[in-house]
This record gives sequence, structure tokens and C-alpha cells, in this order.
Amino acid sequence: MTVEESSKDAYAYTPGLKVKQYENIVKERRLPLLGEVLVDVGDEVSYDTIVARTSVPGDPYIIRASHALNVETDELSQFVTKKEGDPVKKGEVIAQVVALFGLFKKTVESPYDGIIETISEISGQIVVRGPPKPVVVSAYIPGKISKVLPDEGVIVETNGAFIQGIFGVGREAHGMIKMLVDSPKDVLTVESISPEDKGRILVGGSYADLGAIRKAVEVKAAGLVVGGLSYPDIVEFMGEIIGVAITGQEDLGLTVIVTEGIGKMSMSHRTFNLLKRFNGYMASINGATQIRAGVIRPEIIISYAEEKRESTSTEAPAEGMKAGTPVRIIRDPYFGLIGKVSALPVTLQKIKTESHVRVLEVELEDGNRVIVPRANVEIIEE
Repeated sequence: MTVEESSKDAYAYTPGLKVKQYENIVKERRLPLLGEVLVDVGDEVSYDTIVARTSVPGDPYIIRASHALNVETDELSQFVTKKEGDPVKKGEVIAQVVALFGLFKKTVESPYDGIIETISEISGQIVVRGPPKPVVVSAYIPGKISKVLPDEGVIVETNGAFIQGIFGVGREAHGMIKMLVDSPKDVLTVESISPEDKGRILVGGSYADLGAIRKAVEVKAAGLVVGGLSYPDIVEFMGEIIGVAITGQEDLGLTVIVTEGIGKMSMSHRTFNLLKRFNGYMASINGATQIRAGVIRPEIIISYAEEKRESTSTEAPAEGMKAGTPVRIIRDPYFGLIGKVSALPVTLQKIKTESHVRVLEVELEDGNRVIVPRANVEIIEE
């Protein structure tokens, strides 16, 4: 079968990375446990506005009290000086054995401030629970509270540019976008980064090495956005092998977003030009990534609600993938390459694994055309 054997009206649905100049952005900001919401519907919020707060139980500390006192487990209650629910201070005696008219004494002290949660005559253990830890949730993006979730959190809405990357690490952050290269093909070097970049979101081109990443951390930049990074550099920077769990909770001193993939990869022109357009604007970034079920992508949000969108009434809802749709290939041997769908063959085709799958033809940025399984691409939403 040839690629010419395709339906004129063929299209397909596939996950896609968003690279949008303007979008209504909605973020749910929810507490891990029930707590207190601090804002109301209609309130204007900024990046650091605390919208909700609660507290989570402190860490438990298990003490083998009967062993420490050298008594039987079922005798423990005779020697404790506190009862369950009592507050204690670090170093305070919570159990003791006194013998030989006070000449012999063994004691158990609390490891830190907290409360006595459990005294067990079955295990002979005392559990001290540390003090509750405060948890606050910020707005993350500047905007308006559109909904309050009672005792749980809020919905924040804003208008602006929205860019998704393919992989990221690091927590939520915000800062001013600063372009450090002139072309999406340029490599970001150590020399390009200076102490003046403190708090900025630095944008490179095709690549940044470990030295540049560490320099960004050293100057206390808020984030780094590049087309590609080497896998060994990512592992070295994180200090651990990348797993399949969600990233985004790492305390790395920097949030890093990769827009294209692993290796030296020119940033897509659309992504680069969009970031360049908003050079000097404040933005929110989040490195959270999950690449399996329940896909989560790292993101850059640039709010500019004060500007009017052009032709807002003419935008049609997304239809899926069809001829002309911009896509990124996400599997070898063309991993990371960008192009446009040029044909969508109707019938199944046999691939190297001997499976018969639906494929598409992609015209790459260099003009070459390749055939790949439809599952091996994702839409770049414009």
C-alpha cells in the first residue's frame, strides 16, 4: 500500500503538547487534607498569594521502650510517666525504671516535641507523634478565583500563553523570562549565565550541559528551559535514576523543562519564537512530569490578561490529527523530530515488530518524509 491510499477527510486523535499563544488557563489548587480556604470568588490573586492552608500530622517516632527499660512488654504501662494524648518536650522522661532505693535507674526520653500517640503492651513500644506541620497552597498563577472548593481549595483562572514540555524536574516557580540565545539551534553555555540571572527563567536553544545547569543553580535562577539535555547529565543533576513516578517534587534549586527530548535537539521554532515574544514577561513554571497513564507535562504559563486576544470568536475546537497538523515524533528512530502530517493512510501497515498498525506520513522540517505509527507521534497544539 502507498501513502496515496489515504482518506481525504482522515484524521486521528492523539495526545499532544500544547504550544499556545493564548488560552484560558484553569488551575485547581487543592489541599492534601481538609483545611481553610482564605480567598473568595472574584478575588484577584498573584503568584505567591496563599489561597488555602491546613496542617498534616507530624512524623511518628517509634521507641522500643520495654527493650530500653529491660522489662516485659505487658509490664510497660507500670513504668510510663505519661499517658496517651499527653504533650511532651524533647528530652522529657516518658518512662523509667527505678530500683535499689534509687541507685539503679533506666529512663526513656522523648526524641522531640510532640504528643504520646500510643503506648502498647503488646509490642512494648511507645509512639511519639511530632507536632503538626503547616501546609499552604499558593495561587501559582496570577488571575482571578473563579470557584471555591469548600475546605479544600480553589480554582484560579487567567488568560495567557501556555507551553508544555516533554520532560521536566523541579517544583513550581515563577520569574521573568530571559532569552540567552539567538536561535533555537544555539547551545546554552556557562558563559551566558551571570549573577544578574537570579530569579529569572532562562531560555536556551538546543542544549545545555551539566556545567550550565549547575551555573544556573549557583546564580539562583528560577528555571531553565532548553530543547534537550543528555540523560547522564539529568541523572547527575537529580542524583538518582529517573523512574516512572511523577517528577516535580525535587528540591534541586532549579526547575528544568526540556521541550523536545533527550540529546541535543533544536527547540521547535514555534516554542522558541513564543518564548522570545514574551522575553521580559513574568511566567510560572512547573517541572512535574508523568509519562505513563494519566500523563502530566511540565509547563510554562505566561499570563497577559491585560491584552486582548485577536479573533477569539473564530477559533474552532480541536478536531484531532489531519493533514497539515504539526506533530513531534516521540519514538526512535526519529525521536524528537518535528514536522507536519502529510498523509494518513486508511489501511493498516506492517511494521518491524510484525504488528499491523495505523501509520501516518510526516514531512519533517528538513523536507524529508517518513512513515511512522500513529502512536509514535503527539500533536503540537497551536
